[in-house]
Amino acid sequence: MTNTIPTKNTNAFFLQAAIAFGIALLTMVLAVCYLPVDPWIRAFLALGTLFLTTSSFTLAKCVRDAQENQAVYARIDQARVDRILSEHDPFREVA
Repeated sequence: MTNTIPTKNTNAFFLQAAIAFGIALLTMVLAVCYLPVDPWIRAFLALGTLFLTTSSFTLAKCVRDAQENQAVYARIDQARVDRILSEHDPFREVA
């Protein structure tokens, strides 16, 4: 059985990802605003951008949750908590 150590993202990686997302979203919004087309086409593209942004957050959350649920250490921790709760007697006197 191999022990896998959960990796933690650094603050710099998190900052880089947040800045990249912000730049990509900002440039898409500016491109839609300054596009020389009718307002209804601009509104359609804006709604598409909004839907794509919210669905990407939802997908990222689902992938993260699935990864956490499949991790061995999460299952081991849950088994330990279940065992502790099953052995706990709230009416036992403290010696």
